[in-house]
Amino acid sequence: MRLAVVGAGAVGRSVVDLASEYGHEVVAVADSSSAVVADGKGDRDAGVDPDAVVARKTERGIVGDDDPADALAADYDALVEATPTTLGDAEPGFSHVRTALERDRHAVLANKGPVAERFGDLRSLLNDSDGEIRFEATVGGAIPAVSTVEDIEPGHVTAVRGVLNGTANFILTRMAAEGLDYDHVLAEAQDLGVAEADPSFDVDGTDAALKCVILANVLSFGAADDPADAREFTLDDADVSGIRDVPGSALRLAAEDGRTVRLIGEATGETVRVAPRLVPENGTLAVSGTQNIVQIETTHAGRLNISGRGAGGPETASAVLGDVGRLE
Repeated sequence: MRLAVVGAGAVGRSVVDLASEYGHEVVAVADSSSAVVADGKGDRDAGVDPDAVVARKTERGIVGDDDPADALAADYDALVEATPTTLGDAEPGFSHVRTALERDRHAVLANKGPVAERFGDLRSLLNDSDGEIRFEATVGGAIPAVSTVEDIEPGHVTAVRGVLNGTANFILTRMAAEGLDYDHVLAEAQDLGVAEADPSFDVDGTDAALKCVILANVLSFGAADDPADAREFTLDDADVSGIRDVPGSALRLAAEDGRTVRLIGEATGETVRVAPRLVPENGTLAVSGTQNIVQIETTHAGRLNISGRGAGGPETASAVLGDVGRLE
């Protein structure tokens, strides 16, 4: 497939770099202020030069000399939306996806905003488009959470829960292992690049909640006989508590009882919850470090567990490119 990639952060750059390994051609790349679009001269299948795109972004802070709108208007089969997640109106990501669908092109999202905050609007756009949307990369990086739920069929899934944020999990793991307090471990995580300078999105539970909202929408709309009867979830519907107030003493007391604390998100077709919870110290949900795990409760197949890297450029790009393959 011919891809236009919008967003040139770690995920977007990794998609550009890895696309050819998956048999796809990148014909346009855009960041917030620039773009590069294959000129279409000579061999129609000649796309942009991935190495040149990454080098320009690294050295000059731009991907090319074209306008970002030129990438949205390029001759592509699927748009990869990899701009940063925004809340509320989910812009500009939502408009990028709308442009693709209005052109009867496909859209593959790594950006959680449009799927978590405007799922109903996306479905309305799909009704008038020959394009499709895929969004595996919005939940758990390389972990195939969305596609597994779809394969089982949402009507046969009663709940999805798990550890869905690597930063929060790293902090809780270190607090438990070393007997340290939150502030100390947060500073360590920031020094290592595991936590952002402003860690609020991760430690307050927002990131995990967005992923659970997406899963709740998949369950709600997938199980409904009539989409009009499905409940649409947004972040406002989630009950969210983060880890800032988890004291080191709580982890020490939990360890005496063979338990530990993890930030657990849970989604059903009716509720979304994220909060620190006690789990068995050697249990399935007690993954360590930046690992993520998704636990799927089913009506006929029992409990399924999938774990792995929940973030990272190449890891998330693999989920994006897997979605592109499903569109072929």
